[in-house]
Order: sequence, then structure tokens, then C-alpha cells
Amino acid sequence: QVQLVESGGGLVQTGGSLTLSCAASRRTFSAYPMGWFRQAPGKEREFVAAFSWSGNTTYYSNSVKGRFTISRDTAKSTMYLQMNSLKPDDTAVYYCAARTVRGSNYWYKASYDYWGQGTQVTVSS
Repeated sequence: QVQLVESGGGLVQTGGSLTLSCAASRRTFSAYPMGWFRQAPGKEREFVAAFSWSGNTTYYSNSVKGRFTISRDTAKSTMYLQMNSLKPDDTAVYYCAARTVRGSNYWYKASYDYWGQGTQVTVSS
């Protein structure tokens, strides 16, 4: 059973920062590349950031590039999303996910088979 657990969401003012965490089992963390998605009310779930299959490359959506940083701690089997210069448009439920099919597109949510429960991020204006 693959289990992903997000934490770190909350309420922050415009321009503030938050760091999200996603804890996974050691097997999941080492076997599958992981990424972050988000879903705002009334909108589709969208790609935010992800690791390549090798883990050596990171990818970001244009809307967060330069403001968000994805990282991971192998020893802790934990992935992070450092979010700076937050805007009200960043308000959403943030999900971490694991991609199990080699060669699948990192930005495509259907490429990810395992999802966390989500953590709410609210940015006030």
C-alpha cells in the first residue's frame, strides 16, 4: 500500500512563504519520481512541480517558476515544496503524488497513480 502524507498548509498573507512536506514510505520514495499538484475551487487539478525519473531534474509550471522550489530528503523519504512570494491565486489544495510509469509525462496528472490526501493553502490579499 502506497501512502503519501502531506503537511504544512495554512493561511498566509500575500508575499508570505510556506513549506509543504510529503512523507512517503522508503520503498515508494526510492522507486518513483514524485511531484506536486494543486486544485483551486471550481478548477481542474493542475501541475505545480515534479522530479524527473532520475531525480536529477526538476520541472515547474510557468505560474510558480522562480517562486517555488521542489526538493527532497532521501534520508527522511520526504519531499518538500518551498513556496515564496505567495499570491492569492496560489490558494488551493496541494497534493503530492507518485508517478509509477517510466516515460510518462511529468505534467500530466493521469501519469500519477498514487496521491496524498491534500493540504489546504490559503493566501489572503
